Order: sequence, then C-alpha cells, then structure tokens
Amino acid sequence: MAATPQHGVFVWNELNSRDPEKAMAFYSATLGWRFEPMPMEDGGAYFIAWLGETRVAGLFPLAGPAFGSLPAHWFSYIAVDDVDARLEKAVAAGGEALRPAFDVPGVGRIAVVSDTEGAVTGWISPQM
Repeated sequence: MAATPQHGVFVWNELNSRDPEKAMAFYSATLGWRFEPMPMEDGGAYFIAWLGETRVAGLFPLAGPAFGSLPAHWFSYIAVDDVDARLEKAVAAGGEALRPAFDVPGVGRIAVVSDTEGAVTGWISPQM
C-alpha cells in the first residue's frame, strides 16, 4: 500500500492457509507469484506475495489452536479512516467486533468485523 488508501475501499487480500508451503507452490506455479517472509511478533512468519515488483496479497498461516477447524480461505481488508471509531459505529449498527482493534507494527491498526448478516472483513487504518 504505497499511497494513503481511500476510506471505504478494499485494499488488501490475504490467504489464510493451513498449509502455507502447498499454497505458495500453487500460486507460484499458476500465477507466477513469489513469496517473501515477513516476521511476526509471535516469532512466526507472514508471507507477502509479489508479482514482479508489485505486492499483490498476503499469506497468513492458520497455525495453532486459536484457529480451531477454520478452513483455508481468502480474507479481504477495507481501509478506514479511524478503525476504533468505525468499529464503534459497526457495533452500534448491529455488527460485531470479532477481534477488537490491534496494532501491527509497520502495517497499521486492524479489527475484524462481522456485519449484520455475518459477513466478515478486516478493517485497517494503514500506517503511512
């Protein structure tokens, strides 16, 4: 995310994977993506997918008991001007904060939100 993203616009897609090596091999072979690890605070790695010189997606390993039997899936993020204020509005409008706002150093402030029908997205106030 180079320029400041516009509020309310989808800005990032992330593959949440149970088998990151297999997923990376698939997308490398089929789309020509290459992957670079990005260390996470817990000691694990998040992977950035690149197509040439363009960051195109992320890959998050679904490891550990916190993810239960959640299947592999694609997850989208929407840029918001103030994640905390928007999360309050979402809850007031009948949505749910599935994961309260948290900071990801060098990335931004993120929350996971469920709308009134149960559709889930990540909301992010990117760090610029």
